[in-house]
Amino acid sequence: MALLNEDEQRQVAEAIDRIERDTDAEVVTVLAAQADNYSYIPLLWAGLVALVVPGAINFFPGWLSASSLLLVQWITFVVLALLFRAPSVTTRLIPQSVRHWRASNLARRQFLEQNLHHTQDATGMLIFVSEAERYVEILVDRGIASRLDDATWDTIVADFTRHVREGQTLQGFLECIEACGKHLHEHIPATHERNELSNRLVML
Repeated sequence: MALLNEDEQRQVAEAIDRIERDTDAEVVTVLAAQADNYSYIPLLWAGLVALVVPGAINFFPGWLSASSLLLVQWITFVVLALLFRAPSVTTRLIPQSVRHWRASNLARRQFLEQNLHHTQDATGMLIFVSEAERYVEILVDRGIASRLDDATWDTIVADFTRHVREGQTLQGFLECIEACGKHLHEHIPATHERNELSNRLVML
């Protein structure tokens, strides 16, 4: 998994420039490699398996002494804790609901950190992507939400998520920005020239 290079980031910024000329919306894009390092997940699973091991071994009475059983339990915990730290393994151990909750939480923090709630007409829009979680979300301030229902973005988000899943993050960004621009141009047309927030892609 690789985040976008400088040329690809420039393409995203240019796409934002194009739609902001025709609308009063302030669009910010954020791309995160992952929403959380989930460092506790490998330890949690390793601990659970290690707790089960003595019970499983006890189905064979007298096979191991108490001290040997404890040693096996410790070794099981250490080996699995290291094995489960591999990114490809860790991802499979995390429930989708947890991954999406962490990504959604990060998206909301970014909305505030990028000052999208402080635009002049409350027309901030965040397009957020977390690659590891295959998660996409569009958040808008009240100036946009009052004119466009949240359902407006559902199809756009679904298409973008598919692109991220297929490793086509750049294509997803460009198509998403263009699709959002059409709705914004229709419902929040430009009334004056301004650019309150940076159009560069924010990389986390």
